[in-house]
Amino acid sequence: MKKHSARVAPLSACNSPVLTLTKVEGDEHSRESPAPAEAQMQAGVEGGGRGNHCCWKCSVTQLKKFFWGVAVVLGVCSSWSGSTQLAKLTFKKFDAPFTLTWFATNWNFLFFPLYYIGHVFKSTEKQSPKQRYRECCRFFGDNGLTMKVFFTKAAPFGVLWTLTNYLYLHAIKKINTTDVSVLFCCNKAFVFLLSWIVLRDRFMGVRIVAAILAIAGIVMMTYADGFHSHSVIGIALVVGSASMSALYKVLFKLLLGSAKFGEAALFLSVLSVFNVLFITCIPVILYFTKVEYWSSFDVIPWGNLCGFSILLLTFNILLNFGIAITYPTLISLGIVLSVPVNAIVDHYTSEIVFNSVRVIAIVIIGLGFLLLLLPEEWDVWLMKLLTRLKVRKKEEIPEGNGDIVSGLQSKSRRTRPSMSSFAH
Repeated sequence: MKKHSARVAPLSACNSPVLTLTKVEGDEHSRESPAPAEAQMQAGVEGGGRGNHCCWKCSVTQLKKFFWGVAVVLGVCSSWSGSTQLAKLTFKKFDAPFTLTWFATNWNFLFFPLYYIGHVFKSTEKQSPKQRYRECCRFFGDNGLTMKVFFTKAAPFGVLWTLTNYLYLHAIKKINTTDVSVLFCCNKAFVFLLSWIVLRDRFMGVRIVAAILAIAGIVMMTYADGFHSHSVIGIALVVGSASMSALYKVLFKLLLGSAKFGEAALFLSVLSVFNVLFITCIPVILYFTKVEYWSSFDVIPWGNLCGFSILLLTFNILLNFGIAITYPTLISLGIVLSVPVNAIVDHYTSEIVFNSVRVIAIVIIGLGFLLLLLPEEWDVWLMKLLTRLKVRKKEEIPEGNGDIVSGLQSKSRRTRPSMSSFAH
């Protein structure tokens, strides 16, 4: 949070020197009474120099933010596509998607410790872990994180978190990673539809079009493999995962509102505590009923499990805290870019067939996702841009006509003497 406020400071500093300079020049004018033209020229030169220096500072800050955004985009893309591919590889030796979900969710406990380490290095007013914990607990209410709050506000999100990841991982077993990653992008369209219905968000026609494109892409993706049973089940699992993710985001905004970085880190760590206390029994039951069974613990590919968990943790860290150093739109682009990465990997490692229907479905869903990234005021900005272009064209046309008229006049002046001399 401190990082974000430090970024806003240069913008306010750009204006303050100019205002101070104007006041000082006014006082000097009343004492020394220089010539008005000289005073205005001196003020314009000094003010322009200060203004250019401050604008240069602002442009450097925005450039740094853009480069950080490129780094975050690459991190989001690589971590998301890497975790998806590693999960596909893990299931060849360890066919237990729910156990993998439970194992990876336990790593969320590291969110708050990692946040506190960043707080110690960046914050000027350092607090003890207990003080920081109590301050972040205010997010749950005046009484903090009580048992009632834990079961009413944290437990439902823990269930949605588990369902989202389990359905996604289970779908990877049924269909290829390219289809899974592109279909999961539909969760942004589901978020808009739920926000429009439940939260009464602003209606935007372009986002309705994006939602229609997402639904059309799902249908075309189902048709691409000829409506086989395994592909239909896999697509249904991904759509269910995207729906759970959208429901998680909308309910979080409805019940808890917005959270600061420390509050979000604590909330995600609390989800891991819920996972350990109440979800642990399910993998045990699945093991003894031999639904998810492995012969011995030596067979478990611990490297793949830990690698997948680290990549998923990195993805969630960048997704939740990347807005502190860059623009949210750039972070979302990283998810879209993971689709071509998975497609390239699938092309060389699996028997995926990129027929025309599948390619069109991928393009349609990607286009719908990009349309959802447009800001709410995009139509206002577009109208302003069109208005400016029209004004410039109107200004250029009279200038062009003036040049033509002046050219005709000069031509007529040159031709008149020759005609008179010819007459004489």
